[in-house]
Amino acid sequence: MLDLGFEEMTKTERVMAAVTGEEVDRIPVCFWHHFKPAGSGRRMAEATLDFFEATHDLDIIKIMPDLPYPFPKRSIRDVNDWTLVEPVNAERSRFFNQRAVAIQALRDAVGYETPIIMTVFSPLCEAMYFAETRELLLEHAQQSPALVHEALSIIAENLRAHIQDCMDSGADGVFFALQGCTDTIMTRELYRELGRPYDLMALQGARDSWLNILHVHGDSDLHFDEVLDYPVQVLSWSDRLAGPSLREARSKTSKCLMGGWHEFGALSNGPTEEIRSEAEDAIKQTGGRRFILANGCSVPDDTDDQWLHAARELVDELELPAD
Repeated sequence: MLDLGFEEMTKTERVMAAVTGEEVDRIPVCFWHHFKPAGSGRRMAEATLDFFEATHDLDIIKIMPDLPYPFPKRSIRDVNDWTLVEPVNAERSRFFNQRAVAIQALRDAVGYETPIIMTVFSPLCEAMYFAETRELLLEHAQQSPALVHEALSIIAENLRAHIQDCMDSGADGVFFALQGCTDTIMTRELYRELGRPYDLMALQGARDSWLNILHVHGDSDLHFDEVLDYPVQVLSWSDRLAGPSLREARSKTSKCLMGGWHEFGALSNGPTEEIRSEAEDAIKQTGGRRFILANGCSVPDDTDDQWLHAARELVDELELPAD
């Protein structure tokens, strides 16, 4: 740990300082992959606690989206199937209840010295999973826009209520993952129609939270500028894979940036020297302020833990730029 003249911060203090642009004792760090909790919030909590706290001692506990939204995937084939999307009864839904169980169990385990966030897919992202193919969703949106918009509105309200439930259960914020926000899937104009209104509706569930992270998913041609005004404190994307670079993003926004490691590069394959090189370069690009060092997106689930251990260990040795 570098000696900057003040006591070691708690993880919550460290992340909060990064979010607000204050001085940190070291760069906060997080990385993640998926788990297989078999629908159980308790198993989700156990796997999450083991990975983020016991094994890697990370600064943010990120609950993965591995307890899925309650609608059959790839089941919508006919345009009228969108009428099957209905409001979720929060009191009866395992989707709500088991995620709340996971949050509460984690909060009991770590107290308030470590921030906890819940990963939630955006309404359009969920709709793309419901449709047999995402191309079919876009076809239906053109063929019968009223039906698709009504379904997106229902999904957005369900997610708003779910996110609010997560916050009430003890989460510090939401990791809100967008899909479709890229030219490889749809135009900016179409995303403004099918994505943005429902993103903003869902995010109302976390309007009072301090650690809301917007993840713009995609391998290239992101509509990055289109979401800079979303009501979140942190922006996450695959900066090494899709761009823009951290330096370019810093010129566009004062929000805290999250990234720096290529999820399919050294972080998941080694060597340690390259993991360190990417981390040091990320600090140079951002100046070490309003920055959380992380993977651009999930590392492969079969990533050798030796590289993740190496990444976590070297963070304690990274030098912060002098003011």
